[in-house]
Amino acid sequence: MQGVGQGGRPAHDGRTTQSARGVPAAASALHLPARTSHHCGTDPASDGEEFPEDTVNRAIAVVGPTGSGKTRLAIELAKRLDTEIISADSMQFYRGMEIGTAAPTADEQAEVKHHFVGFLQPDEEMAAGQYQRLAREKALELLRQGRVPVLAGGSGLYISAFIDGLFDGPARNQAVRDRLRAEAAARGNAALMERLRDVDPDYAAQLTSENDLVRVVRALEVFEVTGRTFSHWHREHQATLEPWDVAQAALLWERDALYERINRRVDMMAAQGWREETQRLVDNGYEKDIYRLKALGYQEMAACLRGERTLDEALEATKQHHRRYAKRQMTWFRSDKRIRWLPADDETAIAAWVEETARGLSLPADAEPPAEPTW
Repeated sequence: MQGVGQGGRPAHDGRTTQSARGVPAAASALHLPARTSHHCGTDPASDGEEFPEDTVNRAIAVVGPTGSGKTRLAIELAKRLDTEIISADSMQFYRGMEIGTAAPTADEQAEVKHHFVGFLQPDEEMAAGQYQRLAREKALELLRQGRVPVLAGGSGLYISAFIDGLFDGPARNQAVRDRLRAEAAARGNAALMERLRDVDPDYAAQLTSENDLVRVVRALEVFEVTGRTFSHWHREHQATLEPWDVAQAALLWERDALYERINRRVDMMAAQGWREETQRLVDNGYEKDIYRLKALGYQEMAACLRGERTLDEALEATKQHHRRYAKRQMTWFRSDKRIRWLPADDETAIAAWVEETARGLSLPADAEPPAEPTW
């Protein structure tokens, strides 16, 4: 396994604008005003009124579950602002996996420049902490050019790393880590979780399950090596971070409607050559990386190639995995009260948000309350 790759080269895979995103969201049909090129520091529609000085590190994030139409909305917004997109989809980082991850097509990337799409080989990796550093560097570069960056993606941890900062802790100690893992294998995960509750109850309370062994082991490792809790180091790190003002929005779908979009997307992926894409990955020696990355559906498609299941079985399993993933994403994003939920079928509301965001304005006090997820 290698470290993070170099550069931010888009992956031009030859696909057209009919991507594996399925039926486009209302955002794809927006009729927005002409783009503006001077939107950082100066409101393009307010006769030169400047944004507050405390919003220097400013960005916009289009987030939400898989299949919700993030890519199209982000492109329309970026075109309106004459800016560029920073991908926050950790599976779209990888080259040669464009179809199965519904990465922006060559035509879409020609509309708006995308960063962190198709710039890693499948045997490389980029942790959320690395992403935070590189993505913020790119965002600051765009801000220096007078462009407010647009983040787009559904990888909650990576989005949170960019917005709120992510602390990975002191240097790793492999010997301590190996010993803790061996202890978990011998005594069970619950024993390590109980110890973590004793030494770092604040961090333990953030973990949803004792089976999150990677984080449990890491927190205990930090405590054993440094004598201080992971929570302590995290608080100390947060105090040193530069604040970012990030306006977040997500397209809100009824659950059944989103699930149907997901099902159609998987069928379209198959029609676009996803099976052949997976075969190329296997032929190039990346089969083990398919399993390591846990990219949705690739394991099922690899099993299909080995003759262990039919294509229909692989597609049905993939649809189920995507629906479950969308539900987990909704749980994550629903907990972030800073996100503005836009009804996916309300073109007027979406266009209003784009304009409001482009001008750097807040909602008027008498505005209708924003939509809220019900699932």
